[in-house]
Amino acid sequence: MGRFATGVAVITALDGRGDPHGMTLNSLTSVSLEPPILLVCFNTRARTAVAVAESGRFAVSILAARQEPIALRFAGRGEDHFAGLPLTYGEHDVPVVPNALAHLECTVDRTAKAGDHIVVFGAVERTCDREGPPLTFLSGHFGDYTPKNHNPHPWTF
Repeated sequence: MGRFATGVAVITALDGRGDPHGMTLNSLTSVSLEPPILLVCFNTRARTAVAVAESGRFAVSILAARQEPIALRFAGRGEDHFAGLPLTYGEHDVPVVPNALAHLECTVDRTAKAGDHIVVFGAVERTCDREGPPLTFLSGHFGDYTPKNHNPHPWTF
């Protein structure tokens, strides 16, 4: 799966005490457009997974190309990812990463256990977005996306 290029996102949630938790991930998938549903996958031991389960809501911040330091900050295990960062909510009830390309605020629709992970389906309640290049990830490295600027080829084999 390391050969599959993805975008990079930070998932944030408030636990049952109102403390913020967050983590970087690239296991994010659009599931449905009507109604809008996405899925994220968490290691079952992740503190952010526990916070999402306790609160029933979370936010997805899709990172911009220049937000690699934020991705690295939220990728560390067992750290207070919010230490020294002011909590930013924007139009949302859950903290979000400032200046991300998009914010999607979700409520937990359902969950499923899959091996050592929990799959969380999120009903998208609110969104906001802006233009800009995304942060990408491939084979353990961050990168940039460069559009081809040509007409797409039809999907035929």
